[in-house]
Amino acid sequence: MSIKSIVAKVLAGKIYKNTRKWADNPVATQQKIFWELIRSAQNTQFGKDHQFETFTSVDDFQKQVPVRDYEQLRPYIDRMLTGEADVLWKGKPVYLAKTSGTTSGAKYIPLTKESMPYHIEAARNAILHYIHETGNASFVDGKMIFLQGSPVLDEKNGIKLGRLSGIVAHYVPKYLQKNRMPSWETNCIEDWETKVDAIVEETFHENMTVISGIPSWVQMYFEKLKEKGNKPVGEIFKNFNLFIYGGVNYEPYRAKFENLIGRKVDSIELFPASEGFFAYQDTQKEKGMLLLLNSGIFYEFIKSDEFFQENPKRYTIGEVALGINYVLIISTNAGLWSYNIGDTIQFTSLQPYRVLVSGRIKHYISAFGEHVIGKEVEAALKEAMENTDVRVNEFTVAPQITPTEGLPYHEWLIEFEQEPEDMVIFEQKLDKAMRTQNVYYDDLISGNVLRTVVVTKVARNAFQEYMKSEGKLGGQNKLPRLSNDRKIADKLKKE
Repeated sequence: MSIKSIVAKVLAGKIYKNTRKWADNPVATQQKIFWELIRSAQNTQFGKDHQFETFTSVDDFQKQVPVRDYEQLRPYIDRMLTGEADVLWKGKPVYLAKTSGTTSGAKYIPLTKESMPYHIEAARNAILHYIHETGNASFVDGKMIFLQGSPVLDEKNGIKLGRLSGIVAHYVPKYLQKNRMPSWETNCIEDWETKVDAIVEETFHENMTVISGIPSWVQMYFEKLKEKGNKPVGEIFKNFNLFIYGGVNYEPYRAKFENLIGRKVDSIELFPASEGFFAYQDTQKEKGMLLLLNSGIFYEFIKSDEFFQENPKRYTIGEVALGINYVLIISTNAGLWSYNIGDTIQFTSLQPYRVLVSGRIKHYISAFGEHVIGKEVEAALKEAMENTDVRVNEFTVAPQITPTEGLPYHEWLIEFEQEPEDMVIFEQKLDKAMRTQNVYYDDLISGNVLRTVVVTKVARNAFQEYMKSEGKLGGQNKLPRLSNDRKIADKLKKE
């Protein structure tokens, strides 16, 4: 056992004990975070506008600070972009993380000297929890890769601008610098396809032990590796045993990944975003990710089915329940206040608090009142694929409201790596699984309002071409699993 792996095990034990202290005291931990945030920001422009100095409770905060999305918070962020200090948080942000907005064009999310360390610590602690539980630390001696955006940053009025994954690349600890891949030069390549080709060349003969990234883009990397080596990734990288991912559910990709790798590998799920690092998988034995209650973020939760009401109830950590779909609302030490990040979550455990990402509040199908969410279509596809050889590269779902004949239906556009032997049987299994997942959908099928699902096979690489056409190939970009309109579906069918 190397010195590095021994040190990693010792540190893992220490981090595990520290985590237990706040995880076992969730309500008190969140109260402490809340008051630290309020005190730190009461002299900012936002704090003055919302009378932070008068607050005596969370109720006061909720009455004075409405839930906002990016567009509603944008006037404050625009002031920060001009270089103004003490707007949402004390001083100026260190970075503004650039993300792709739907209605806003580019969005700029503040990162401060107080918030930035938590992005780094959370990723590190996820790995240390894995080491503590499994005893496996040998991978720290091998090479590690995170498929990420370019670390090249712009600057405006003294604030650096870039993609979160590119910003994080500047914070790789010194003890990992020799292990980290790809090279800085390769990481700076902007064109995603060119970049992946260069990464394949750089890593092909290396001892890769940890690979990390959004599954859809790691899949592209694996396919190119397999093509170059003419053998599974697991044979090219014999010591590769840990896959770290975030951004999307891994389950729809699992069968394809195991085929590409040639064997099973352990995985760790993360829940990072430009707005904060919210959770990570702290155990291989339980479902869900540990919600990070001690990381400079105060959480509120609104039930999804109440979210669009005029004054929906905002729950705090001690008031949530299992199995309910909540919209995640955050207030952070980067200056986001009662901010709707757009993600929906469900709690899988309340001791400690663990969550899974169930979808996006704006990504759903409810053309007929069914309100189907991302988690449900992912679970239905997984069930339909069980005990078959079917492998899926990518998929999305959209309603077909005005078919040329027959009843309306949900159309599943799927790029298969390996197709079902009988598509009719596969469609039947998929529809049955969807009816189990969503009672409203079941009622619509039973009442002859909808016909059963229709699967449309999409051409090879059609999803990649679609993302490329939208300027969203690679990096942190993700394809919506489902839409309430046919913009994506119709464009894919034209490819």
